[in-house]
Amino acid sequence: MTIRFEREGPVAILTIDRPEVLNALDSATSDALVDAWRRFADDDELRVAVLTGTGDRAFCAGADLRGVADFYRRLTSAERLRRSEQVPGLGGITKNLAIDKPILAAVNGHCLAGGLEIALACDLRIAAENATFGLPEVTRGILPGAGGTQRLPRLIGPARALDLILTGRRIDAREAERIGLVTRVVPLAELRGAALAVARVIAANGPLAVRAAKAAVWRGLDLPLEEGLRLEQLLAEPVRQSDDAEEGVRAFLEKRPPDFKGR
Repeated sequence: MTIRFEREGPVAILTIDRPEVLNALDSATSDALVDAWRRFADDDELRVAVLTGTGDRAFCAGADLRGVADFYRRLTSAERLRRSEQVPGLGGITKNLAIDKPILAAVNGHCLAGGLEIALACDLRIAAENATFGLPEVTRGILPGAGGTQRLPRLIGPARALDLILTGRRIDAREAERIGLVTRVVPLAELRGAALAVARVIAANGPLAVRAAKAAVWRGLDLPLEEGLRLEQLLAEPVRQSDDAEEGVRAFLEKRPPDFKGR
């Protein structure tokens, strides 16, 4: 198995398990990751996912260029276009596969090319001190084609994003934290625990509210403020009418932890 799927209560842990190639994704591994995302999305008992890579050398070094090139060489131009428009992208969540539950990337070691694009498709990124980040595609004569040119500017601004995209340079974890690419940096030995701690905090909150909040943020980014505020209310109202909202108020008044059911 090149993708390991574990459960810790309401948290799913997905691990890319190809350390011999720095957890690079060939087409079979990418498809296996798509299956893992769908398994997570379809399981109502799972509320948050953590994505990481095996070992301490790499989160994911991107696409396994030899394997992916061999795969795409067998396709016609029409078939390549169809895959681009309809099939989930590299690692699943980069394109054509929307997951409404929160996803955290626990970045250990190299997070490069398609690996960074997968991390960018996650909602939060926590990095180990040894993590490095980069989009080196232009140094290979290609374009970041799994969302890097779109998500990175939205996250850190166009100037900083272009600096990384056009030069292909790598940055360390501290610079990634400074520019807002990751939310925190921890020692490598503490990475899994830190990511799970954040995941458990999120999972303890009302799942309907968490999903609606995620949707409001991501869908609202490309809207004018007034339309974004309207979207926020459209998403908030059904949550206000939910059993979870009643339970949240009741638990607050009774001074106890809430027991959310996702209803």
